[in-house]
Amino acid sequence: MHSSFYVGAAALTALDRRLSSVAHNVANGTTIGFRAEGVRFETAVASNGSTGVAFPDAGQDYISQANGALIKTGNPLDLAVKGAGWFGLMSPDGPVYTRDGRFEIASTGELRSVNGYGVLDASGAPMLLDPNGGPVTVAADGVVSQSGRQAGAVGLFVMDPGATLSRYDNSAVRSDKPPGPPLEFSSNGVAQGFLEQSNVDPVRELTRLIQIQRTFENIAASLDMQDASARDAIKTLGGS
Repeated sequence: MHSSFYVGAAALTALDRRLSSVAHNVANGTTIGFRAEGVRFETAVASNGSTGVAFPDAGQDYISQANGALIKTGNPLDLAVKGAGWFGLMSPDGPVYTRDGRFEIASTGELRSVNGYGVLDASGAPMLLDPNGGPVTVAADGVVSQSGRQAGAVGLFVMDPGATLSRYDNSAVRSDKPPGPPLEFSSNGVAQGFLEQSNVDPVRELTRLIQIQRTFENIAASLDMQDASARDAIKTLGGS
């Protein structure tokens, strides 16, 4: 088979993967703390006799760590991360990390996420508060106070630059490398009474969706033309 068919097929596979990624982003455009998904594409070179043939591979998924916009809610238990940090949660499968700061205090005093997972403090232990301890105040460095008395600190965790993130439920992610604490709070911290919106740009994603669909259709049409030409050539040569 001519190499152009392989190149076209590889391009369609890559575009199909990108289409799924964009559709997932669009579906989560209003999900609190959601991080958009992207695909990194590289070029693979295959040997075709003395000539190298370059074609795209299916791509590698990655999770964007760009920040979303903050919205003010006024709820003292709504928290947003400013900068590169993440909140830590203890899920049934171990520690996971999120930018969704919709928290609540359980009757046991445990600070929990919207999914019921325990929020971790700065040491990685469950964050405990007094359900009857009065108003909660959270400083920019995560220190939590109730009625003027310090009660602990909400943990902030910064991902290793080389870490690979994978999705967990809601907006949470898992990391293949353990994150560490922020080294400074001038650009990293906590905003009380705010939530972070999804970092998906709906207009850009819809534009990409249209571009991918058109490119897919053009490549498919080109492959159909090449296939028709090949069949015509076979018929002509076979009849001679």
